[in-house]
Amino acid sequence: TVWAYGDGGGSNSAGMCKKLIFSDFSPTNNAEVAPHSDFSFFASESISPKTIKVTIKGQSVPVTVVQKQNGYKVSGKLPNAVKGTYAKINIDAKGIAQCEISTGWLVKVTQ
Repeated sequence: TVWAYGDGGGSNSAGMCKKLIFSDFSPTNNAEVAPHSDFSFFASESISPKTIKVTIKGQSVPVTVVQKQNGYKVSGKLPNAVKGTYAKINIDAKGIAQCEISTGWLVKVTQ
């Protein structure tokens, strides 16, 4: 058997996992923000939008996911209870090949 591309012609889940990308974090990492501020990020098209979960200080945060040309724009608000502290915006999701990705970024929330 001869394969024209790749390593066997089957689905390459490792390759699909590499395509799971979050980017364009807003506000930027370590930015100082007001309580209940908006945040957003971009998720690549290889991510299953229904699996995107955001938590801050252990609290699940509702997000809005809007399909864009080459992925998804995800937006939400910091919880009201997060004030006067650093908070990591944690993101968990799965890709279309069931690969998992976890990432996040830190913001400083003022009083």
